[in-house]
Formats: sequence, structure tokens, C-alpha cells
Amino acid sequence: MPALAETPRRWTDLRMRVLSAAVLGPAVLACVWFGGLPFLALAIAATAGLAVEWARLCGLRDGDRPTWALVAGTMIAVTLAGIDQPLASVLVLAVTVPVVALLAGSGRLMPLLLGVPYVGLGMAALAWLREDAEAGRAELLFLMLLVWASDIGAYMTGRMLGGPKLAPSISPNKTLSGALGGLVTAVGVALLVSYIVQPPGSVARTILLAAILGIVAQAGDLFESAIKRQVGAKDSGHLIPGHGGLLDRLDALLAAAPIAALLALASGRGVVFWE
Repeated sequence: MPALAETPRRWTDLRMRVLSAAVLGPAVLACVWFGGLPFLALAIAATAGLAVEWARLCGLRDGDRPTWALVAGTMIAVTLAGIDQPLASVLVLAVTVPVVALLAGSGRLMPLLLGVPYVGLGMAALAWLREDAEAGRAELLFLMLLVWASDIGAYMTGRMLGGPKLAPSISPNKTLSGALGGLVTAVGVALLVSYIVQPPGSVARTILLAAILGIVAQAGDLFESAIKRQVGAKDSGHLIPGHGGLLDRLDALLAAAPIAALLALASGRGVVFWE
């Protein structure tokens, strides 16, 4: 009987998660689809929100100077990446690190500084990917749907099957079954998306790249969980009902985006990276 009584509680947040996704998902996908100013504006606004959440996790207030430095540096970097200036974007982030360190002093300095590459590189990579008029839309849809599939697959599989914990000291709710289910779902959805938007030249290559991105996405999720555990926070915020804050929703995407950007850079602009 205790096991039966426990089962409904596994799904108590599902309804709110679905409702939030149903409202936000189409708006985000519309910005991705049209690209240009709508997407860049969304990316810049999201960057500001992510940077503020990260600073709050590290014990800073919204008006503190290190918070403003983190927000300004990451927003400028994303703006530069969105107008196809990736080198300038990286240089801005490189300068932001010592500036934030100088303003912050002691305290939770290392977690705070990690926010610069985590938020800045992740969002800049997304902006730079979409800036490619020929391949950007396809690449970003591939990446985002892969990450969403990983998250949904891990959530559903983990809740249904349970089993051994993946990393109990970091995130006690994550299971090995969820991680494997998320990875399989991510690869399957990525393969489907690739056939719809741009059929792959090599199925094996597409599966391999999707698996790499799926693993990195889950690592990004665990990284944010580790930071929250270190600072004693359950969620990064309460902006999105059922999901927590922006960091809770975008943690996996922030980790996978720079890898996707490197793959796109290696493939060349105008060519999808799984081709």
C-alpha cells in the first residue's frame, strides 16, 4: 500500500510542467523559426534573467555591482555573437571574469565566476548558431528539440521505472534509468528532426553527434544541480511554474550549445553540422 500511495506523488508537478511548456514552447519556437531581431532580443533578455538568477544563487542582490558586471558582460557577449562577432564575444567574456572577481571580492567567488562561461558561452553559442541564415534555423531546432527530448525522456522514464540513483549526492531525484531513457529519446528525436529539416549524409554520424550532445546536456543539468546543492538552493528561481527558474529550464541547453557551436564551426557556415 505505501508503494501505491507513493505513485501519484511522482507526478504531482506534471500538470504544471505541461501547462508551462504549452504556453512558452510555441513562443520560443516562433522566435527560433523567424530568427533575426525577435530571436536575438529573446536571447538577450534570457541572458539577463539567467545572469541575475546565477548571482542570486551566489548570495548577491540584484543591485550589487558584481551582479551588474555579470549581467552586462554576458548580455554584450550574446549581442556580439548574434551579429556574427564570435571572437569579440569570447573576448568580452574573458574580460568579464576578472572584472566580476575584482568587484565580488571573497565569498562564493568560484561559483560566481563559473556563471560567466556557463551563461555567457551558452547563450552566445545559441545566438551565433541562429545568426547563420542558411543553416541556423535547422541547427537550433535540432539542438533545442534534442535537449527537450532528453529532459522529457529522462523525466518520464525515471518516474516510471525508478531504480538506482544517478548521482545521489548531487541530485537525489535523478536515476540511471532516467538518464538512459533521456539519452535514447534525445537521439531518436534528433534523428527524426534531421530527416525533416535536413536529411543526414550519415545516419551513424548523426546518432553519434546526438548522443554526445545528449550526454553533455545531462552533464549540464547535473552541473547546475551541483551548484544549487553547494549554495543550499532547491531551485534557481520561481519564474516558470513547474520548472523553477530560467536556469532550471535552460541548464542542459547552456551546456550543449557551445558543443553544437563548435561542431557548426568545424562544418562551416551554411552547412548543418550533422551533414
